[in-house]
Amino acid sequence: MEIKPLADRIVVKPLEAEEKSKGGIVLPETAKEKPQEGKVVAVGKGKVLNNGQVHPLELKVGDRILYGKYSGNEINTKDGDELLIMREDDVLAVIKS
Repeated sequence: MEIKPLADRIVVKPLEAEEKSKGGIVLPETAKEKPQEGKVVAVGKGKVLNNGQVHPLELKVGDRILYGKYSGNEINTKDGDELLIMREDDVLAVIKS
């Protein structure tokens, strides 16, 4: 399934939650924190300004990002993928490797 976000929205695939703590303890499903890191899989055309011009997004497909804990709307695809749709403004940072 292909999803094309509109305007200044992006589609993000959250990265998996940690299976172990830093000390090596295996975490049960209920103790795992919601991930706040993901990979951009689709981007919209950009934000439409008051004068009608389109301001392109800074993010691009493949960027690894950090976002707020409760940002975006969760969706499940027919393929079983869990994705988030959010505005570019909800992104806190891009992770450079």
